[in-house]
Amino acid sequence: MQGKIIIHVDMDAFFASVEVRDNPKLRGKPVIIGSLPHERGVVSTCSYEARKFGIHSAMNIKDAYKLCPKGIYMHPNFEKYKSVSEKIHKIWDCYATTKEAIALDEAYLDVTKKAKDINGARTIALTIKRRIKEEIGLTCSVGVAYSKIAAKTASEEKKPNGYYEILTPKDFVNLVIDRDVDALYTVGKKTKEKLNNNGIYKIRDIEENKEKVIKLLGKRGEFIVNLSFGIDERELKEYDPKNVQQVSREITFQKDVSDYELLKDVLFVLSISVASKVKELGLYGKGVTLKITYNDMKTITRSRLVNSCKYAIEIAKSGISLLEQEELKKVRLIGIGVYNLTNYEIRQLSLDDIIYEENHILKDTKKELKRLKEKYNLDFENNITKLYKISILFNTIEYMRKHI
Repeated sequence: MQGKIIIHVDMDAFFASVEVRDNPKLRGKPVIIGSLPHERGVVSTCSYEARKFGIHSAMNIKDAYKLCPKGIYMHPNFEKYKSVSEKIHKIWDCYATTKEAIALDEAYLDVTKKAKDINGARTIALTIKRRIKEEIGLTCSVGVAYSKIAAKTASEEKKPNGYYEILTPKDFVNLVIDRDVDALYTVGKKTKEKLNNNGIYKIRDIEENKEKVIKLLGKRGEFIVNLSFGIDERELKEYDPKNVQQVSREITFQKDVSDYELLKDVLFVLSISVASKVKELGLYGKGVTLKITYNDMKTITRSRLVNSCKYAIEIAKSGISLLEQEELKKVRLIGIGVYNLTNYEIRQLSLDDIIYEENHILKDTKKELKRLKEKYNLDFENNITKLYKISILFNTIEYMRKHI
């Protein structure tokens, strides 16, 4: 094996596995993390026992319940999962010169320099598996390969708790050539549909119809053709919070909402959570986006460019302005976010202007929090810092909906 050596690590059914680890009575049972059966929502993840019933991530929770009515349904505990993830990433950091984190539970590790050869890479990969099991109490699947696409494919090959190597492009092609086109992990649902509609179903078909794929998909088609031959020269990219382009929060109501005054209040509460994250990143937004899903499942998104926004009251006002332009009917989901994030503020303000503006915003924010407290009998002002937690945010908004 020459050139780069990439390890892809993927935790097995991460959220569900953490819950099983912490409650051994759940072991061997179908555990579904997401919404509860009587609620609206989707499956976040599930144990392998649940997957045997046909349940998968992003499935409507009510469809999951039909497939597995005796499953154990639980809300996610994101704070706990994040804490466990931090410990896992510290183990990965011991062995990688570069790490591209995909999620809390998944990452690519460049071990070329530390491993030196395939034997060294194998030792590192198996050490990672052992340490995660001994120190964290969880299992992971690991792939060792010459590129990102091959490493991702390798880690999926023997799940759960698997280990697999793909050492050359030829090995990759031999493994996947007769698989469906979406076995290439950059080919999503829409791309697959487009390829299928043009008679391209297998990776073999991509190889045999190179020009057709490129004509159909353009530059992306060239990339997919190269992947089908095992050619993937992408470098790993270290996560940099300054590169985040959007921060958003949304909520699916447990019952449709047609009270637009409530929706405006919800946008402000969501904006508090958004602003908290933007502040943590040290960024400013140059645009605000509104997302609405109506009770007929039609989804719209609206956006507006602004000079600069980082405060909840600013974000909410822009979102509410967008909301007021939309049709008044029952809403299933609403969300708000800021985009075009940058680490510098566009507006050129004097120190006096900045002080005046911040005092004005603080005054408006306190006034709004006081109004919400009186309306919903919730102490928003003293609990405002907790709204960054998804579970608290959800419970707060649901309480507001029920007590309107």
